[in-house]
Amino acid sequence: MPAPLIAPLLRPVTYARWLHLLIGLVFAGIVLLVYPGTEGVSTGRALLVGSAVDVPLLCLVALVPAVRRAEGVQARLLLAPEREESIGVAPSASWADRGRTALWLVARVALGTAAGALTVGALGAAARAAGPPFGPQVLLAPLVLFALLWLVVLAGRLQLALAVRLLGPSAAERLAAAELRAERLLERNRLARELHDSIGHALTVTVLQAGAAREVADPAFRDRALEAIETTGRRALDDLERMLVLLREAPETAATEQPGLDRAEELFAAARAAGSPVDVRLDVRVGELPGVLSREAYRIVQEGVTNALRHAPGAPIGIRGAVADGVLALDCRTPRTGGGAGSRKGGGKGLRGIRERAVLLGGECEAGPDGTDWLLRVRLPLRLGR
Repeated sequence: MPAPLIAPLLRPVTYARWLHLLIGLVFAGIVLLVYPGTEGVSTGRALLVGSAVDVPLLCLVALVPAVRRAEGVQARLLLAPEREESIGVAPSASWADRGRTALWLVARVALGTAAGALTVGALGAAARAAGPPFGPQVLLAPLVLFALLWLVVLAGRLQLALAVRLLGPSAAERLAAAELRAERLLERNRLARELHDSIGHALTVTVLQAGAAREVADPAFRDRALEAIETTGRRALDDLERMLVLLREAPETAATEQPGLDRAEELFAAARAAGSPVDVRLDVRVGELPGVLSREAYRIVQEGVTNALRHAPGAPIGIRGAVADGVLALDCRTPRTGGGAGSRKGGGKGLRGIRERAVLLGGECEAGPDGTDWLLRVRLPLRLGR
């Protein structure tokens, strides 16, 4: 006999689904015991009466939120152990959930009743087909049993399809899950940019300060460089630890822990300690900026300073910031060396991150040569949608 006809009959899940089908028969069977008027009628008619009387009761039971959870747990265990995520185990949260639960209960009882009737009928047919021992008609009994088993396979697959449709997530729940996955991907992308900006800046400053300390014989300068290296390293470790906590726990609660534009002076101090003069003019009332804008502006300034230190070490850095007409303008200017910051190895990712931040905030970013200088220019609206 071909393997495709035998393989489904050898799978344990086939008989687990059969058990799930027969459990549905219990609902109709209970009615047979307590409902009057089923005495003296055939078994098939009695089962139909039991199923019909069960429908209103099942609709009432489906109103209980916990029933959906219980049905989902049973369906996961017996119907789909290998794809359990397709069947929900949450309680009913809406009237639509209760309606789908009621449909599921009715379908389960109907399928269970049909499976019970077919099982009893097939076993009876097999016994009748067997006839006298060693008669020629005994060969029909295995065929009847084989057909019964395949009916069980098909009924189990039908029940699984119904469970996925009626107990699985609704269209709104699937949309919410997709949005949640998208938010998590965006959050991980944001954390990657945070790590690039923070750790990249710290490493750049540390390398420059260590190189300067080795070249300069002044003990006082060397001590200041080592102190700056220690401070920058500790800050980088704090940022790294915060990122790891965000990856392990809920990232939504830590937005207030991120540095804002009010801490930009720390960046400028580190750049000066690395040997680059920094000319700063920020005509901005930082306390009046929205929190998100202040944090993103800090990261943009940080990346601008880091690029300047990386591609033009020791060169002066000019930082300008102002608010006019509801827009925060940030400029970072440094003398051009070679092809400019954006064309050097390692500069592209930082500039791409700045552009992404600006676009997400409804702003714009430009970076390129401006005369003899390299200019990074960012414009961010104070309110989204301007």
